Amino acid sequence: MFDRIAPRYDLLNHVLSCNVDRLWWRRTARRFGHVLARPEARVLDICCGTGDMTLALLRRRPTDAEPVTAADFAPAMLGRARKKLAGRAARVIEADALHLPFGDGSLDLITTAFGFRNLANYQAGLEEFLRVLAPGGEVGILDFSVPAGVIGKLYAFYFRRVLPAVGNWLSGDRGAYGYLPESVSRFPAPEAMLEMMRQAGFVGVEWTPYSFGIAGLWRGVKPGAKQ
Repeated sequence: MFDRIAPRYDLLNHVLSCNVDRLWWRRTARRFGHVLARPEARVLDICCGTGDMTLALLRRRPTDAEPVTAADFAPAMLGRARKKLAGRAARVIEADALHLPFGDGSLDLITTAFGFRNLANYQAGLEEFLRVLAPGGEVGILDFSVPAGVIGKLYAFYFRRVLPAVGNWLSGDRGAYGYLPESVSRFPAPEAMLEMMRQAGFVGVEWTPYSFGIAGLWRGVKPGAKQ
């Protein structure tokens, strides 16, 4: 499905979010600016899609910094990411978020933007992230949530009725954007997600809502001192 929608993925993201997605990526990168500013920091953007989150991270990296690794499991998405990241300090690889090709304690930061929700096993994904992070390393999970109150009701109508219709029409794929609201409805609520992160072993976990809670950033730290 992700390979099928890759040609119009960026256009659809910007249209369906009214370009707010750009702001979410920038805010997420800014939140981890203290890590990104370290030239030696080892950074992974998993479920990178076409590379927009990776680009936001790169804008906060020093010119002589270690390359950011952008990884995804959809070859068509990665093909677009490679073009977008060409000439920048980034490496693009195909990888499974549940079986990362990195050694224990080998990374300082992992980000994932609107991809974690699609994992087959959230707990296993969190435990894998913890495994490859160095002590003191951080994880940032940017994804959708369901806002409360009147805004939540208006958003639910847009998300369940308008967005799938427009998305399916623009993408030419009848099922892809029907999948989106279904996947969000299955995703844990913010506090439940924080508890899963604690159970996986992360500390200092927190959730920051974006745009009235339409999306949000979950953050956690691997226990131990930075090496």
